[in-house]
Amino acid sequence: MPVARENGGGMTDVIAEPVQGSPPAAPAVAPSRRHRILRRWRLAAWFTVATLVVVVAGAGLTATWLVRRSLPQYTGNLTVPGLSEPVRVARDGLGVPQIYASTPHDLFLAQGYVAAQDRFWEMDIRRHITAGRLAELFGEGQVETDAMIRTMGWRRVAEQEVTLLSPQSRAHLDAYAAGVNAYLKDHSSWSLSAEYGLLGLTTEVPAPEPWTPADSVSWLKAMAWDLNGSMSDQIRRSLMSATLTQEQVDELFPDYDYQRWPTTIAAGASTGGAGGGSGQALTDEQLGAVGSSAQGATAIDGVLGERGRSIGSNAWAVAGSRTTTGKPLLANDPHLAASQPGVWYQSGLHCEKVTAGCPYDVAGFGFAGLPGIVIGHNANVTWGFTNLGPADTDLFLEKITGGTYEYRGAQVPLTTRTEIIKIAGGEPRTVTVRATRHGPIISDVYDRVKQAGDAGREPGIAPAPGGYAVALQWTALDPHPTLDAVFALDTATDWTSFRAAAAKFSVPSQNLVYADTAGHIGYQAPGLIPVRAKGDGTAPVPGWTGEYDWTGYLPFDDMPTQLDPPSGYIVSANNAVVGPEYPHHITSVWGDGYRAARITKLIEDAGKLDAAAMRRIQLDTHNGNAEDLVPRLLAVTPGEGARKAQALLRDWNFDQPVDSAAAAYFNAVWDRMLELTFEARFAGTPYGKGPDGGGLWYEIVRKMLAQPDSMWWQNTTDPRGLRTRDDVLIAAMDDAAATLSGKLGTDPAQWRWGDLHKLTLRNQTLGTGGPAPVQWLLNSGPFEVPGGTAAVNATGWDAREGYEVNWVPSMRMIVDLGNLDASTWVNLTGVSGHATDEHYDDQQELWRTGRTAPWAFTRSAVDTATEDELTLTPES
Repeated sequence: MPVARENGGGMTDVIAEPVQGSPPAAPAVAPSRRHRILRRWRLAAWFTVATLVVVVAGAGLTATWLVRRSLPQYTGNLTVPGLSEPVRVARDGLGVPQIYASTPHDLFLAQGYVAAQDRFWEMDIRRHITAGRLAELFGEGQVETDAMIRTMGWRRVAEQEVTLLSPQSRAHLDAYAAGVNAYLKDHSSWSLSAEYGLLGLTTEVPAPEPWTPADSVSWLKAMAWDLNGSMSDQIRRSLMSATLTQEQVDELFPDYDYQRWPTTIAAGASTGGAGGGSGQALTDEQLGAVGSSAQGATAIDGVLGERGRSIGSNAWAVAGSRTTTGKPLLANDPHLAASQPGVWYQSGLHCEKVTAGCPYDVAGFGFAGLPGIVIGHNANVTWGFTNLGPADTDLFLEKITGGTYEYRGAQVPLTTRTEIIKIAGGEPRTVTVRATRHGPIISDVYDRVKQAGDAGREPGIAPAPGGYAVALQWTALDPHPTLDAVFALDTATDWTSFRAAAAKFSVPSQNLVYADTAGHIGYQAPGLIPVRAKGDGTAPVPGWTGEYDWTGYLPFDDMPTQLDPPSGYIVSANNAVVGPEYPHHITSVWGDGYRAARITKLIEDAGKLDAAAMRRIQLDTHNGNAEDLVPRLLAVTPGEGARKAQALLRDWNFDQPVDSAAAAYFNAVWDRMLELTFEARFAGTPYGKGPDGGGLWYEIVRKMLAQPDSMWWQNTTDPRGLRTRDDVLIAAMDDAAATLSGKLGTDPAQWRWGDLHKLTLRNQTLGTGGPAPVQWLLNSGPFEVPGGTAAVNATGWDAREGYEVNWVPSMRMIVDLGNLDASTWVNLTGVSGHATDEHYDDQQELWRTGRTAPWAFTRSAVDTATEDELTLTPES
């Protein structure tokens, strides 16, 4: 899930430990001076851009008004209605707010107010996404996305979840909403963020509506979607089955190699089920319905970013027996789609006196728009997240006849409702949402929206008699009070209360890695895992028989858990959590084990670890795929033009710093090899896409290397007549050398991985579709980054698209339980969502060069780090 926060001292105190191959750090500059220079430059640039836009648009506005009106007040005093006592907001040199209040009501009201100061545009966009209302702001192009989200009913589920929350959680949500609305009361849309003004030059922008508790809760649905790989796997399997045998499909979804890769919980402590496949070949009609579902899902991915099993995260904890301080250390870096601003929002929440009535003293990463801290630490415990990746979704094929569907031999009426999608600059669009007992029919979305778009009219309801549809059953569409877990985690004091908090966490299912000041480390898997009467969640199943229905959820007490393992460490990197002996089914497709194995090795080789050693592990760029593939590449003889490039691989240590020629060549070979094998075969099929090149593809190819005559090596469309493994390896090496010679020059020794592997941070609204000057200002990059797919420093790229980075460690944190003030953190971008604010991207260079900032936590440390202080006072 996305998180962002920063809370340490100034730039002069950053821990300078650059990534291997990165340029040397610039001389330290006092943060206040550096940021003032940067801010003046940004203001001048924004003035120029805004003036240009205003002149071109012919609008009677002033650029100065656009620039300055939305910047928040960081110092002095502000009157905020609803407060009972004054609240202190202390910001460090990176602008991270630490909020001090006397009551929970004041604390969360202030958190809402401050979040709105920093990032209301982002908050407003997020609630438009989750409510299926993007077309209201951005027009016709977002209708398909809105229709898919309306069909799933994210907002409707969130509204139900609000009613299920505990009275305490609901009170916190109400206070947070009151804080946001207090800020809105004194700010028109154009003074909330410059994006409103720029968007208003081309379309009428409605005034922001009051914030509600459901606006906060609904973002949890977006996070659950972002981490859902189960649905994607089912769609891929189904579409592949149209042209491949079941054996060939199974080869593309390899079983987890328990002999080669580690499990998070050691064998015998608790274990992870596989379960028999339920895949079957689908008819053309069924495949058509699945394909429509895929199109609708892709529309959301275009808004929220990359999704599925290629995206991962790292979290690990080491016990005091393995550290220099004798106390645990915990590291976490969730891997998510890159964006500007980053998805996480950093803050601290502190009761002036910690009591049973006001128990909060916590800091970390959360989401703008959501009260509480999602990942971080309090005075007693710390925790990190990675994605469990369970089989939490089923696609049910349904037989539809008119307004009914078949179930257990009877015709049952479909449930229907009407959704009206408003469109900026266009007429409203009506979509009829249908559902069976298994969930909403998502295969309607793409075809219906397309029909409505082409014909400009309301789409019909009934397909031809006997037609098929696809209904989605997903744990996130079943309302549960997950937000209760966030507040309970924030106030946990030990392993027992931490597990009690985790038991409240429903969706998305995650891996929780834990450590505390008493010296314990632990692991807990929370969340809803479906129990099926039949099947394993790997492929669409018939809904009409009732045989594959869910019968409930796995009880929390049966979920994998472990406290203080004998090894002295716990590693979670989307690898298998448990072994085959585990008696319950979690998933049939764990993530790959490359990162987990590498982290485990580095821990075991390190001796006594300190925070710097933990940071070095986070920045490790080792390519585990190269260990298997390079020996094969060195065993063949490529053409004359590739032999100098091949020589780069002989002494390569498989690390991927930006200045590595070997890394550039190897990744180019990998890219070309995938194209010669899988992309050529998938072209023109219902699946239509080649591999993204992620860690599971490492496993697929690793097993293929032992089968030199496998059908996957045969490429009859290539004029070279590729028939065997070695044919493909030679061709890939030749092609990669030729490609890089054209891009990077003819001397292989001068090639650099960083010249190919670059990250551009894009604002997800006007940064992707606004005028070029606006995109220039809102976005950052491109800049070189080390690492790669399935490396611990996971800067992923999609082999179908090129080497540009598409997902990243969205933040990094290292928590020192021996001295919480010695903990460090860094966000991908910065705490602010205002492009002209000095904190919009002031953590970006730290993140890029592998550095982190001090994370002050105790009152004295926060006071020392404070550079700006704002007092929020009640109305008199």
